[in-house]
Amino acid sequence: MATDLHELLRSLRVWDPEVTELPAFDPAAAPADPLTLFTAWFAEAVAAGEREPHTMTLSTADAEGLPDARIVMLHGADADGWSFASHATSRKGRSLAARPYAALTFYWPVQGRQVRLRGPVAASPSAESQADLHARSTGALAAALTGRQSEVLASPEELARESEAAWERARREPDAPSPTWTLYRLRPEEAEFFQGDARRRHLRLRYRRDSAAQGGGTAREEASWGRELLWP
Repeated sequence: MATDLHELLRSLRVWDPEVTELPAFDPAAAPADPLTLFTAWFAEAVAAGEREPHTMTLSTADAEGLPDARIVMLHGADADGWSFASHATSRKGRSLAARPYAALTFYWPVQGRQVRLRGPVAASPSAESQADLHARSTGALAAALTGRQSEVLASPEELARESEAAWERARREPDAPSPTWTLYRLRPEEAEFFQGDARRRHLRLRYRRDSAAQGGGTAREEASWGRELLWP
């Protein structure tokens, strides 16, 4: 097996036809809002066998403006925005407190598709955040109860001890609160849908929230979106 990085890179293919089927995409027939198209593309990714299509890259910037990115799980998407969760005391939580603006990126290689979103991020009320946590698995609750995300860990043994205690509490108290657990929602100002093409004539459709719809009002007010194509 090749172990040289450059040799490995040269051996790889993008969108190998044995595992990838690039579907047709007609931007002119796209719906008027990005949520509708996202929902359709997400369902198609699931049907096509995409593994973990609900994982996404969350990109933030800290108080000094330095960027960071990590993989998180999508908890939902509706008129209020695309939601994800973490501890408010984590690195990402502190960055969002300092700069409440972020980007989300989905990549579904089985169909050569990307979805990119960016916009302001708001924290949900505590009761809603706790309801989100308790709707998840025992393991998710145990991880949240372990807490201390992004802090320096002394040893794997310390993690094992704390995790075991958290698992026991999660089984004993399925409604145990985790005060720092926070449900966040990104309300996109821009949403881009990328459909790959075998001849590199990729299609990029960008939705931009009309300026009149960006300020004031409630999140559930019907937004107005402009659409435009981008060069690949």
